[in-house]
Amino acid sequence: MVKILSFILLSGLVLIGAIQSEDRSVLEEYQRLRKLKPLGIEFADYFQNVTLNDLSLFDSRLPTEADLLCVNDLTTLVTALQGGQYWAIKMIDAWGGIPSGIFTGNVYDLGNFDECINIKKDAIRGKYCFLDVSPAKILGVQSSLAGILKMKTATCFPASCSATHMNKFVDTILKKILNVNMPSTAMSISDDSCQTAEREPWNGLTILTIVILSVMGLIVAIATLYDYFLVKSQDQLHTAVKLFSARANSRALFRIVVNQSNPNVIECLHGIRCMSLFWVVWLHQYASIFASPNINRFATLSWLKTPITMFFLEGTFSVDSFFFIGGLLVSLIALRTMERNKGSLNVPLMYVHRLIRILPILAISILVYTQLTGVLGNGPLFKGGSNSKASCEKSWYMTLLFVVNFANDMCLDHTWYLAVDMQLFLISPILLFALYKWGKKAAAAIAVLIVLLSGCLFATMMVNHYSITSRDLSLQKKMYFYTHTHAAPWLIGFLFGYFVYLNKGRKFKLNWIAVWSGWILCLAMLFTSIFALYPKLESGKPWLMTTLEVSCFYTLTRVGWPLAVGWVVFACMQGYGGMANTFLSSPLWQPISKLSYSIYIWHSFIQEINQRIVRTNTYFSNYQVMLNFWSTMGFTVLFSYLLYLLIEAPIGGLDILFRPKKKAPAEIKLMTDSDKVCESHGHDVDQSNQREIEGIESNVEQPADKSQLE
Repeated sequence: MVKILSFILLSGLVLIGAIQSEDRSVLEEYQRLRKLKPLGIEFADYFQNVTLNDLSLFDSRLPTEADLLCVNDLTTLVTALQGGQYWAIKMIDAWGGIPSGIFTGNVYDLGNFDECINIKKDAIRGKYCFLDVSPAKILGVQSSLAGILKMKTATCFPASCSATHMNKFVDTILKKILNVNMPSTAMSISDDSCQTAEREPWNGLTILTIVILSVMGLIVAIATLYDYFLVKSQDQLHTAVKLFSARANSRALFRIVVNQSNPNVIECLHGIRCMSLFWVVWLHQYASIFASPNINRFATLSWLKTPITMFFLEGTFSVDSFFFIGGLLVSLIALRTMERNKGSLNVPLMYVHRLIRILPILAISILVYTQLTGVLGNGPLFKGGSNSKASCEKSWYMTLLFVVNFANDMCLDHTWYLAVDMQLFLISPILLFALYKWGKKAAAAIAVLIVLLSGCLFATMMVNHYSITSRDLSLQKKMYFYTHTHAAPWLIGFLFGYFVYLNKGRKFKLNWIAVWSGWILCLAMLFTSIFALYPKLESGKPWLMTTLEVSCFYTLTRVGWPLAVGWVVFACMQGYGGMANTFLSSPLWQPISKLSYSIYIWHSFIQEINQRIVRTNTYFSNYQVMLNFWSTMGFTVLFSYLLYLLIEAPIGGLDILFRPKKKAPAEIKLMTDSDKVCESHGHDVDQSNQREIEGIESNVEQPADKSQLE
């Protein structure tokens, strides 16, 4: 996300410089460039009169076996072209050319990927590669266009030829076509961009991933069939079968609970969680399309001046909403548990339940992202498997240890949130014991800690002269990924949970002035957080913002946003939510809320596949992003549901093994209705807060069946 934002801003600055340039040679350079016909046609024309001597791919050195094989296949290709054979013409037809619309930012000509790789003639196979082209270097000119006109165009050669062979071949031909001496960096092909119809053989990790999913699928299928055909009553269903049965887990997932009569219900949390989740997926959808081969890449410059841009640039507040909810649930449920248990808290068991709920799906996601992305799709942009593969080879263990937010090269970028949330969860027992023992004094100390952390963020930005257009990605990461920068929203939610715990369902009588004032201040803070920087962006001069202005904005909104969300929750609980409460508290949010962790984990997987399977150029527009967003959400929900049944629900349900034995019915009745209600809200963005803290409460109540865990 940080890299995408920097790319947009810097691209805009470069484009402004190009557009405002008065250099009259731009038209002349463009006319010279367009003299090139499509490269495939140029090469076909050249092939009509080429001889074997013209195909020299090695200078004075002795040719290797690979050299001779490549020359032999090229000779066959030349002969076939001169004879008009269909397969040879297809190899040339698959080439790209100089992209149309270079002044709107189109730098890709993808040619015809499938036509190239599906060529088969005796031992000759087609190989699809990208040719990196720098027109300014080819023509030997220096101008404002040199920095932005760096293009990728498709080529198709016999698979026996390596990138070294192809570079030599392309260099020889283009020198004769253009009659200029070009530097080696002007046009080049890299082996990393090449693909053939032959898939890479599965490695051990790929096989392991498929075996794990297959075994889990088989177990779930057997348990489901047993549940459906052999069990007459769900009360008679064995616990082991219930853990793996897709029927039982689906029933729990789609069960909707309506608690209109209980004042302690916080139903609006489901709606806030889902809306924040949609926001995350939506802004990642924009990030995905920015990295696509758009024919109108420079349209982002005018897009940056529209109000909708702010929902993308300030999308980080969606994560702060999750932190607020997480802190609220940890303190509220744990403090009520401690009250029932006279101040005791089983911390090791609390951690174990958390790991059981989060770690399995996180571990399998690393395998699926890195090993199955290339298996499930192909296309011009699919070379190398997942974008995360190289990063995960370096930092996969940091992801599983929940410290990936401090890594220089993160495995699965969006999992930084899980790392920060886990780190805050690990320190929560200290705060819980302090609140339980010292009450409001400890709460005041936490409030002071929030102020100190905000001051630390402000000081860091000031000392490092942070600006909205800063190119220092390491500094931007410190401002966004480090734990202390997001601790304030979590701690505010933690204090709000303590406030709800103290009041135990108490009804606050507020007059209409107080209610309207609360909503006006709340909405003012929300809209200020999103749109405060819009005037600077709309003017096209965001770099004019001083470090002091930027530092104040990010520091204050990091506190103001969770306070505003806190008012929304409070108003909905107290009956002052109106239409907002009706919308956010709708029972229809509950199934998506329960799947929120899986959706958060898998949406980037679906987006990456959709982005990289394209065969033609894409078009950037807000409408196109919304089309892609709903497509992503649909497939992500289905994929998340599948992995929920195979991994999350069965393995996560194993926490029942760590529960103490049932207590007597008289003891079970000690649990209040308000405590039971809190359990129904314990699905954080990682869908684990309810169920891992539910483990804390298990020494009071053990559900009769697994479905009650949902």
